[in-house]
Amino acid sequence: MTDSHELSLSLASPDAEGVSTKALVVGVYAGEDGPELAPSSLSGSVREGLEGVLEDLGISGATDQLHRLPGFGDAGADVLALIGLGKRTEDTAARWDALRYGAGSAVRQLAGLGSVTVDLPAPGLEEISAIAEGIAFGAFYDAGQRTSVEALEREPVTEAVIFSPLRSEEAHEVLARALVLGEAVDHTRRLVNEAPNSLYPDSFAGRALERIAGIDAVTAEVLDESALQEGGFGGILGVGKGSARAPRLVVVDYVPEDAARHVALVGKGITFDSGGLSLKPGGSMMTMKCDMAGAAAALNAVAAAAELQLPVRVTAYLCLAENLPSGTATKPEDVLSMRGGTTVEVLNTDAEGRLVMADGLAYASESAPDLLLDVATLTGAQMVALGSRCSAVMGDEEARESVTRAAQRAGEEFWPMPLPGYMAQELKSPVADLKNIGAGRNGGMLIAGLFLREFVGEADGKRIPWAHLDIAGPAFNEGAPFGFTPKEGTGASVRTLVSLLEDVAGA
Repeated sequence: MTDSHELSLSLASPDAEGVSTKALVVGVYAGEDGPELAPSSLSGSVREGLEGVLEDLGISGATDQLHRLPGFGDAGADVLALIGLGKRTEDTAARWDALRYGAGSAVRQLAGLGSVTVDLPAPGLEEISAIAEGIAFGAFYDAGQRTSVEALEREPVTEAVIFSPLRSEEAHEVLARALVLGEAVDHTRRLVNEAPNSLYPDSFAGRALERIAGIDAVTAEVLDESALQEGGFGGILGVGKGSARAPRLVVVDYVPEDAARHVALVGKGITFDSGGLSLKPGGSMMTMKCDMAGAAAALNAVAAAAELQLPVRVTAYLCLAENLPSGTATKPEDVLSMRGGTTVEVLNTDAEGRLVMADGLAYASESAPDLLLDVATLTGAQMVALGSRCSAVMGDEEARESVTRAAQRAGEEFWPMPLPGYMAQELKSPVADLKNIGAGRNGGMLIAGLFLREFVGEADGKRIPWAHLDIAGPAFNEGAPFGFTPKEGTGASVRTLVSLLEDVAGA
């Protein structure tokens, strides 16, 4: 896995002297009557000259449109970079999203320059936060295992200055938070991008230990196949038994001294999903290294919570297995005994994520957390329903709404989906307590959610508040980069999870 890079973020007054940068980023709105420059520190004469030629230069203000104009040394920059912000909006959240997206898109496209100054409208803490987050998410480049000079020269921006009249202690705290979030998203993306011959259950467990090393109040426990057998984790063992690489369950626990509440995160960590004996078509395997994105997000949400010193206990359960066919693999019609004793008839070995997650949910429930969340690239049906940029959230109404509120503030899209009780009838089996698929393809995302709900435990006689996050589409970008989102691993759900943890902590 390529190492994360270091990013420096700072604030400066728009009229500060001595600010030298490779590129000065200024926004352009897509106005009703043509492109309009966003407020910036550009002098009146420069603005007037630019506004007269924007359309002639083909600049529209559309999102992701970046134009580089050289020769602006008098502004302290080698290049003036004009980034499209889309249409102006009076909606506060949408305005912050536009700043986050625009700053991130510009920084991503300016990779290789080293340093940038971002001169977007930043009159308050919220605007600074959005811009700083966009920079942190956009300053990412993963060369993978490529060795060419071209690949290695695409180093991301390492130094960014934000022009703002605010330079208070609170403003600098906002920058520090953005760097923590950026690192969490960065680590998640790199784990998702890692080749499956180097990222498998045991090596993922090792990456988790490396990630939390040196972070105060965070510990980890790795359950190997012997411990899983002894603990009755039939789902994780059943999925992993077809691979020569044994499964693992990693428990990462952040326990601050002042924690009043406890949140448990269960992450799906299928390091490669061939479908098992219910083998996928070859083309459908091409992105299946990403089937561990939920576990990567859960791990990094815990790390971020600890680095932000949130006063809430957070425990992540990383359910790690490789789903491969072999003579020892689980067969269709096998019956597995899960953690807690529930039996499941496996009718499709490619519906494996819910099996490992069921064990994780049952185990997490034993600690009686105040809130239980699971995050997984669980179903192709999620993508059919919501596409590749909007995740689904299901579960108890209050928990579900807490996720959507946190997602809106974080700038991620989550859409609430129902769990109709009548559909649970499809999970009945004549030979076991449950079966792992429904009667047909219809409602597959909801059936998976209903299956998981069966493994959410109780505390004080009531079911633990629970929400299920299906990030199958947004976790992996198969298309071209956009905004601050690179190709391949996106870091989906990390921002939402951290935002929700901040809510729980009262931060």
